[in-house]
Amino acid sequence: MRSHVTVSWGEAASYVLDLEEVQPMPHDVARHWLDDQFSELGCEPLRATGKVLTADKVLCVAEAAGEVRFRDTRHRDWAMAFARAASAALAKPAVTVDVPSQALSY
Repeated sequence: MRSHVTVSWGEAASYVLDLEEVQPMPHDVARHWLDDQFSELGCEPLRATGKVLTADKVLCVAEAAGEVRFRDTRHRDWAMAFARAASAALAKPAVTVDVPSQALSY
């Protein structure tokens, strides 16, 4: 099965981060990485209850980081860390993050 994370800003921009040859990130490390990025990027909970699901963190971090972190090769290490963390934290080999729709698919 192919392992990758796709981050999309609609038809105009979509970025596929291939994880086939990349060392998997341990689940607990992935959750910690997403927690840190959620805080560092100033993300806010999506739900009125204040509860933040892992899927919400993935969506919020991608949106807050902005398309430039996925497009610009200077941020390739960060984008690959995001992909590894998203895949490991969600326990899915293929993840699509649709930023404008605020939706994840597996």
